[in-house]
Order: sequence, then structure tokens, then C-alpha cells
Amino acid sequence: MPQGDKSKYTAKQERKTDHIAEGYEKKGVGEKEAERRAWATVNKDDGGGKKAGGSGRGKSTGHPAAHRGGALGGEASAARPASARSASAKKAAATPEEKRLRDDGRARGAGLRSCSPVSRSPAKTMLRWRRLKASGQDRRP
Repeated sequence: MPQGDKSKYTAKQERKTDHIAEGYEKKGVGEKEAERRAWATVNKDDGGGKKAGGSGRGKSTGHPAAHRGGALGGEASAARPASARSASAKKAAATPEEKRLRDDGRARGAGLRSCSPVSRSPAKTMLRWRRLKASGQDRRP
């Protein structure tokens, strides 16, 4: 097989190459150079041609070139103020118990008085009463 022969590439690999080459051409890269880079990317991605007679047919590829997008991201997060990022991080790092206590009132609307104590376990009810008492919202007679 002569160097540069594309007979062992599948139709999907050829479509992929065309798509990648178009992207390079939009960026101002010449047509020949764009095609060369596109084939290099497909080779890196798939490990060469996948048609019968070539090595690796039917094996999954890791798509390493396709994972580069994550390295380019982060602009949206960087645009947010530090206080918002910090609040988000604290919310994500909360323990399941803290999350449950934080979200309990929101899920049920008005809070403890809106639901019957029978629908809760005694331990959960006790935690809610303690939290209400500590915040000064306990209005039991």
C-alpha cells in the first residue's frame, strides 16, 4: 500500500476528516494544510484506517483529540464573581445531612407545620424541632 493511501479508512473516518478540515479552513488554514492536519487528527483519534485487513477494526477508540475542549473551557466560571463561585463550592461540598437540612423546607413549602409528624421519622422530626428552636422560629405553646 503506497504512502498516503486512504483505502483502509471507513466512510465515517472520511466524514470526520472533512468536518475537521472545514474547521481548520474557517480559521484561515490553507486547504492542503487543513486536510493534512485533519488526517493526522483522525489517525491520532482512531489509530489509522479501520476497514478489514487493517489492525484494530471494531475496537473502541478513546477519542483523545475530542477531549481537548475541556482544556479551553472555564470562561463562564471566570466571569462569575468570587462570592458566587465560593457559595457554589460550599453548596457542592456540603454533607448529605447538611443538604437535607438546607433543602427540607423548600421541598415541602411552609416547613414542618405543613406536614404531618406521622409522615416523618422521629429522628428527622427531632432535628427539625432543634433547628427551628435554635433559629427562634419555634412557636410551640
